[in-house]
Amino acid sequence: MKVNSTELQNNFGKYLMLAAKEDIIITRNGMEIAKLLAIDPVSERGNKNDAVREKAEEYLFSGKKASYAEFLELSRDSDERYEYIDGEIYLLASPKTAHQVALTELFVIFYNWFQGKKCTPMVAPYDINLKRHGDHISVVQPDIMVICDLEEKLDESDYYQGVPDLVVEIISEGTRSKDLIKKLDLYMSCDVREYWIVNPLNREVTVYLFEESNISKSITFRKSEIIQSYIFEGLSAALDRIFK
Repeated sequence: MKVNSTELQNNFGKYLMLAAKEDIIITRNGMEIAKLLAIDPVSERGNKNDAVREKAEEYLFSGKKASYAEFLELSRDSDERYEYIDGEIYLLASPKTAHQVALTELFVIFYNWFQGKKCTPMVAPYDINLKRHGDHISVVQPDIMVICDLEEKLDESDYYQGVPDLVVEIISEGTRSKDLIKKLDLYMSCDVREYWIVNPLNREVTVYLFEESNISKSITFRKSEIIQSYIFEGLSAALDRIFK
């Protein structure tokens, strides 16, 4: 994962945690200048201590490698919810109450604000196909997405084949590393313009603005602050309403 030096300085604690799972490449003015990576501690007896690992109950197939064709075969006509990210299949478990409360409140805000406007907010489950390059396809189901070219990008089977302008993911203990690392990098690389990470665990929301496949700006909203969108002027949400 790549992050610019300003973003690292503003959110050092978060990236220190993420470095335990994936190397963090630090950039300045678009150039790679350093790397933040984890060190495996060794006990006095010479045995490596077990690294702290997140629970993965929300991603039950975590680590299962498969081809895109195998993913389509598995997910076709299934009542289960699956995502396919960088060649791995993830079975999504049922979300918890805090997740659903935040999702409902945010979607109501989005739905009302976008009435009469060009863009359309959508809610999961709704497949979004993203291509990093060539035939490298990932399939995700963001909690909320704002689509501004819906009619132009519907295929003959009534599936959307474009890229949302704004994506919202509501994280949990089990999905945190995927939403903070894999999905952030995926959305940033595939021309999503804005990414909201909603964290009911610590009652925070971080908003990222992506430009030229990099993090251009980011801000974390806490306590009783009002979330503000970068790309949709006037779109806002009160944290007190989302986290009840």
